[in-house]
Amino acid sequence: MKLGNNLFEARKRSGLSQEDVAEKLGVSRQTISKWETDETLPDICQAKKMAHLYNLSLDALISFDLDIKEIEETIEKTSEEIQNKIDWTTLWSKKYPILATYQKEVAIEIYAKDLERLLCDIEKSTVIQG
Repeated sequence: MKLGNNLFEARKRSGLSQEDVAEKLGVSRQTISKWETDETLPDICQAKKMAHLYNLSLDALISFDLDIKEIEETIEKTSEEIQNKIDWTTLWSKKYPILATYQKEVAIEIYAKDLERLLCDIEKSTVIQG
């Protein structure tokens, strides 16, 4: 995805018009249009202001991915009950096949014991500090 499209998608998701953004940044609407069509690029200061305006980090604005954002929002809106019914390993192993086989290839019970011990230690230290 190109930067201009990132800027366009982020602006749209924020519910702002090109005029709104232009006014808040002190530039013309045409400037916003040129940025969004990759005709020109915003300078770093303007990009930082846009990121703030769109409630994104500068890095997120530059690498804004609508699909990922939509997936994250969908998962956040999904109830815990439904999330618990999803077999995440099977689902993600379609994209990352290693997830379907690693349990057979790695002695996970060894790591599970270590992780359980570490979690217990963390819980204990939290109780002591809290």
